[in-house]
Amino acid sequence: MDENKKEIYRQKSIDMLQKCGIAITQQEQNEIEITDFGLGMYEKIGLAILVYINTDRYCAKELIMLPWMICPEHKHPSVGNDPGKKETFRCRYGKVYLYIEGRPKKNPKAIIPEEKKVFFTVWHEIILNPGEQYTLPPNTLHWFQAGEEGAIISEFSSTSRDEYDVFTDPTIIRVEQE
Repeated sequence: MDENKKEIYRQKSIDMLQKCGIAITQQEQNEIEITDFGLGMYEKIGLAILVYINTDRYCAKELIMLPWMICPEHKHPSVGNDPGKKETFRCRYGKVYLYIEGRPKKNPKAIIPEEKKVFFTVWHEIILNPGEQYTLPPNTLHWFQAGEEGAIISEFSSTSRDEYDVFTDPTIIRVEQE
């Protein structure tokens, strides 16, 4: 994605955070990561990420999503002696449809691009409204989608190592190699 488009999406993310009363500094505004996972379809499959802190013990982030935007199916595997990332998602704004392993929902709310449906395999639906949260154990296959207003999710987790995430879709590029 070109830098002009990233700036437009970064500003949309900043506007959503401000609308929700989540104050961030100018430096944090500049550090919001815009990722389309290498798929070139940001408004459908993408994520804006603001990392507040990520140490060898814990991590805190905001995940900002446009209406019906999807964070694709993935898991956080063990790395060395670390069992993998344990994470809690807390919905701050909008509605979040979280999908994990378990009994599939008969009529899920998700809207997935037809050409990517094969890469979504877990369908146990958990709906998070503002103020609600859910904790995922390490190595849990999951994905999530914002509702019609978009969503802001605060993520609290153990150390985040995005470069080790395992995605169901083999064409996804999460971290650009330099």
